[in-house]
Amino acid sequence: MSAETFTLLAYGATFGILLMSIVYTLVRYMYSKEMMYISYCAMQVFSLGYILSYSHLFAISSVLQGIFLLFSTLSAVVFAITFHEGNLIPKISNFKELIINTVLLNVVILTAFYHYVLFEYLPYTVVYAILFLSVVFNLRSGFKPTIVYVIGWSLLCVLLFVFQLKHVYVDRGYVDIVLIAFAVEAVLFTISISYKYNLFKNQAIDHQNMLFQQSKMAKSGEMIATITHQFRQPLNNLSYMLINLKNRYESKTLEEAYFQKKIVSAQEQLQYLSKTIDDFKEFYTPAKIKEPFSLTEAIENSIAVIAPDLKSKGIALVWLSCDQEIMLFGKRNELSHVILALVSNASDALSGVSEPKISIRTECSEDNVIIVIEDNGEGIGNETLGKIFDPYFTTKSEGSGIGLYLAKMIVEKSFGGTIAVQSKLREGSVFTLSIAIHHGIRG
Repeated sequence: MSAETFTLLAYGATFGILLMSIVYTLVRYMYSKEMMYISYCAMQVFSLGYILSYSHLFAISSVLQGIFLLFSTLSAVVFAITFHEGNLIPKISNFKELIINTVLLNVVILTAFYHYVLFEYLPYTVVYAILFLSVVFNLRSGFKPTIVYVIGWSLLCVLLFVFQLKHVYVDRGYVDIVLIAFAVEAVLFTISISYKYNLFKNQAIDHQNMLFQQSKMAKSGEMIATITHQFRQPLNNLSYMLINLKNRYESKTLEEAYFQKKIVSAQEQLQYLSKTIDDFKEFYTPAKIKEPFSLTEAIENSIAVIAPDLKSKGIALVWLSCDQEIMLFGKRNELSHVILALVSNASDALSGVSEPKISIRTECSEDNVIIVIEDNGEGIGNETLGKIFDPYFTTKSEGSGIGLYLAKMIVEKSFGGTIAVQSKLREGSVFTLSIAIHHGIRG
């Protein structure tokens, strides 16, 4: 293979690398709307223009080449600032920190200058310098994606410096080393962005868990009122029993049979109170691991929590379950939360409706379980229907707008299922959940 042919192949590979980088970051930006993706995409677009001109394979003027370099450098600054983590300017509180940070700054400047001498492409040097600053001034902040990027470039620079590899490379007439810079940049960026994506994914999961707990606590006032209502009657019953026992004892008419009867009644009331506490405790305790659980128990737990509130509003609740017992895999209280959110939403829609009714129906097939929650309320308008699962969208004056959004996230992310809504004005709404049954854990 001739040197000219090899050079053409090298430039072709570089063009391909840049094009893939441009497409990759553009697609990422379309999904995430993160500035770092579009700025990196712009940097690579102008870099492609620069390398096309630099290769002399196309009739592109040197003025245009300079413009490509300028805009690529500006895009590099924007990318590095949006991608970096921590502080670029350290806080200095004493003379010792001033000396240390000054030394670190000089290390960064000298290393970045050597990076430019080696590869002779300013945009990548700018990115390297800014991210290097971010790393050296935030050493105690833990391992981050910027460290991946900086360590990769630094190791390459050290190897080229210690072994004087650039001189060997140039003396033997290999393809221009700036092409190596484009390949290395693409690889390091891909590794770093992959690591950062995993961090974002974990943060999203943490955020969802936080919303899950916030959604529960948002209804804590209602739930406390419900608990109070559920406790009042049993406590009144216990009070009357004690009064009757005291009166009979004082009048010396307390018989053993009557005493035993009241003891049994008191124990029943105490068991009811204990069960109420357990129901609410289980609902509010975060689940730590996924495990097989009974669909029936998940629905029963939701009903136990909200039934007193529905009763106080005069809302009839009907539950029609399929004949067979279904075991699902996941976190039971997450599904209970979804059922509670949908029933609670239906309850709010029944205000002012005569003979209000909510029905829960489960339909089982070989591979899926369908959970249908239906009300006979006023229904949802078409304009609202399309936004009902959007985060922070609510038509309630005191609503948070995260209940239905979180229900959708749990069904889709935690259970791999789907949730849909159908509604007609003055005819009510129907929410339908479809969750796959994992074979091997069917009851």
